[in-house]
Amino acid sequence: MDKVRIGIIGMGNMGRFHANDLLDGKVPRGELAAAGSTSPHKLEEYKEKGVQIFGSGEEMIASGAIDALLIATPHYQHTSLGVAALEAGLHIMVEKPISAHKADAERLIAAAAARPDQVFGAMFQLRVEPRYQKIRELVQGGELGDLVRVLWIMTDWFRSEAYFQSGGWRATWKGEGGGVLLNQCLHQLDAMQWITGMPSQVRSHVGIGKWHDIEVEDDVTCYMEFANGASGAFITSSGETPGSNRFEIAGTKGRLILENDTLTLTRNEVPSDEWCKTSKIGFQKPETTVEEIPIPGADAAHATLMTNFVNAILDGEALIAPGVEGLGSVELANVMVYSGLLNESVDLPMDGAAWEAKLNELIANSTHEKKVVEVSSEDFAASFRK
Repeated sequence: MDKVRIGIIGMGNMGRFHANDLLDGKVPRGELAAAGSTSPHKLEEYKEKGVQIFGSGEEMIASGAIDALLIATPHYQHTSLGVAALEAGLHIMVEKPISAHKADAERLIAAAAARPDQVFGAMFQLRVEPRYQKIRELVQGGELGDLVRVLWIMTDWFRSEAYFQSGGWRATWKGEGGGVLLNQCLHQLDAMQWITGMPSQVRSHVGIGKWHDIEVEDDVTCYMEFANGASGAFITSSGETPGSNRFEIAGTKGRLILENDTLTLTRNEVPSDEWCKTSKIGFQKPETTVEEIPIPGADAAHATLMTNFVNAILDGEALIAPGVEGLGSVELANVMVYSGLLNESVDLPMDGAAWEAKLNELIANSTHEKKVVEVSSEDFAASFRK
């Protein structure tokens, strides 16, 4: 095999985005062989370009027309389509989240683990962003010393009421399984745990439909504890504007701040824990040096991940974002909401079955109704580098 025939199921914003990358030749050795959607009008342009079209993922999977499936459907279909594709011998790339909840994610991961010769990738494009790669290099390379505190204020996710009314599945427990955490913040949650590791306990306060006429969370403040005693906070909202995006990591040797596309590293001349024990002056701090680290932009981050996926299939190249690592962001999104609904702290790893049961209860008890309105497609490309 000298090229990979890729099918895309789900031709919404992201499905079309990936299709254009493939059609424009941005993914070497990757070919858009099929497009699938339950909305026939979304397939017409691809049929005209010679791409095979299908009305369902199941039909595409059984067709023999593809070697790999990119899943860009609403969240709950990620697991069922992913498992079906794996069972049919296909490689899969799954848009975020890999599943709507942890228990489903574990089912998908188990199906992939049983088929180690098939490639299972996740679309977490922040992992190819130079700024996050640099932060990870500094943190995991010991430049900050021992982790002391993590803070991410990610309130730059403003969405109008029209956005949530643009699809019947949007912002519902049944359609998405969550709100701002699972839909908007998955990339930040993935990047955070990729860089610092998972917390050991969380305690959240969540606003359910606080700023919008929706039944899921749109405002979250979460306190985190890590195994080494470090603390953290993750704050997000889809109802705040202008909003902020500030990622701050403090360690015994210094502090990193990423804000407004500027990465600043402050180093302590003496580690804080050492200075605390040896200083003879109560109010004195160790001297510091401040460095602003230039960070280049990332071109075609999604295409880079897809190229890596194709290379993994054809050449055995290591995945940048293995699908199994998608579990961390799903678990964080789930447990932050779960803690808020329970109004208590929750230890990690969380009980995925308990959250699944709670989610099914929320779905069964939902009385929320909304009128779906036609709106123009949002210009979502600007949000990719958040």
